[in-house]
Amino acid sequence: MTTLASLNTLDAAAFVAALDGIYEHSPWIPERAFARRPFASLASLKLALQQAVNEASDAERLALLRAHPELAGKAAIAGELTQESTSEQAASGLNLCSPAEYARLHQLNLEYNAKFGFPFILAVKGPTGRGLTRAAIIETFARRLKNARADELAEALRQVHRIAEIRLNALFKITPELGAQVMDWCETIGAWSDLGPGLTCAYLTPAHRRTAAQIASWMVDAGMEAHIDAVGNVVGRYAANAPIAKTLMTGSHYDTVRNGGKYDGRLGILLPIAIVRHLHARGERLPFHLEVVGFAEEEGVRFRSTFLGSSAVTGGFDPALLDAVDETGVTMRAALAEAGHDPAAIAPLARRREDLLGFVEVHIEQGPVLLERGLPVGVVTAIAGSSRYSVELAGVASHAGTTPMGMRRDAAAAAAEIVLLVEQRCSGVASLVGTVGQLEVPAGSVNVIPGACKLSLDIRAADDAVRLAAVDDILAGIGAICARRGIGEKLWKIVEAEAAPCSPRLMDLLGAALERQGVPRFDLLSGAGHDAMQMAQITEVAMLFTRCGNGGISHNPLETMTSDDAELAAQVLLDFLRNLN
Repeated sequence: MTTLASLNTLDAAAFVAALDGIYEHSPWIPERAFARRPFASLASLKLALQQAVNEASDAERLALLRAHPELAGKAAIAGELTQESTSEQAASGLNLCSPAEYARLHQLNLEYNAKFGFPFILAVKGPTGRGLTRAAIIETFARRLKNARADELAEALRQVHRIAEIRLNALFKITPELGAQVMDWCETIGAWSDLGPGLTCAYLTPAHRRTAAQIASWMVDAGMEAHIDAVGNVVGRYAANAPIAKTLMTGSHYDTVRNGGKYDGRLGILLPIAIVRHLHARGERLPFHLEVVGFAEEEGVRFRSTFLGSSAVTGGFDPALLDAVDETGVTMRAALAEAGHDPAAIAPLARRREDLLGFVEVHIEQGPVLLERGLPVGVVTAIAGSSRYSVELAGVASHAGTTPMGMRRDAAAAAAEIVLLVEQRCSGVASLVGTVGQLEVPAGSVNVIPGACKLSLDIRAADDAVRLAAVDDILAGIGAICARRGIGEKLWKIVEAEAAPCSPRLMDLLGAALERQGVPRFDLLSGAGHDAMQMAQITEVAMLFTRCGNGGISHNPLETMTSDDAELAAQVLLDFLRNLN
């Protein structure tokens, strides 16, 4: 059996021979990776092979892509594929396509090759390594056909590396057990949704309560004491041998946005449960209590107020929110009572700073930075602060055909100018981003000048001074635009969250754990908000980001990651826990 230790002892020719078939008809890749021996881990070998491709010429990378066969193409039908490709395509049943499926794939192959000049490449064994369905493959094929060539070239190369990763696992007979368990758990609770398409799990709905109960059950099975608290948080405790030990907290949220993804938030709950299960099976205890918290609400979907779960833990829960009403007229107080929770018991959930060692959160990146750098995990430096506003503009609705251009008070035109103002002010400034994510002309008509417009503002930056300066400039600019155009304006502040820097000490511990897994440390900012922002009010915090596939998309059903990346994140967190004191 091939092992990493044996691979490190081989000469160049034997090394290349041992990795034959990992990259389709491309022995030059292991030839160039050979110089980077010895490899401390399988992850470092994967990165060395990837780096060889990154450093290759454009012509070499294109030849690598063209060395791959079409999916269910002529070579597959004729039985001319490599053993590896034959096995992979069969794993997804591509050898069992119906006549209609063969016809569809044939047409997609023709269109794809004509547009891009290389064959469509997809790791058909998928994120878990067990195989995608034919329907999923065809859907992915059709979606990626719409990409620009540069984007698709990058995605095709990423798929080549994923295929190689799966083949290396098979060669070394390695199964990412912790990662696979997390992926399976995400699939299970990802099937429980509120009414509507995709995955929607809003605070205290039946799907949300069912998810909480399942997470608590998995905690107990893993060897933890578990309960659901008064705000709906699922809390699991893996006690140290010493009762007086301090507590390290970890976790994330289990609610979702509307039509969201399976891994946002939930990865950070399920991954430490899998680690505790591993520790418990070994009879291993940590020198501190470990608490895993599935925060009940972070997204603000149902009652339009974020961080309900973590604010209760930090002592910042606002009792006035109990009278907030959802879109059906149900108050939060009534929803809590229906779920069997006592609102009066929320305040005592607050933790004491002196009892805590810190809080660490594992989360998918929700962006493309790690993906574009070919890195599976990264250390978060800070969570950007956020200012959000709702804006209403009031103009005059009048006839589109009879009102001269110079006499209009067009609310939508003012909104368009505001959108461009936000874009211009937030461009070219490090970490600063601005978004108008909602834009509406109420009761708009094709032949009526818009008399009203509603829009949102979302300004974020890692530096609060930079963010607040941009907010001041944008609000002043809105005032000037509206005054010049004769438009009335109303603004409401929805969110004001300060940036949360991560603890240098905990960051270094995560970075060292990452490097011991054979992966270089890479630090990056979180532009998205996380429960760690709230936890930073009472303890040191750190975050570990995991690579997000499909271009880094999140808050979307296309959100994805792999069992191998989940496994590496688990090993990094496990190492971190064993070295924390």
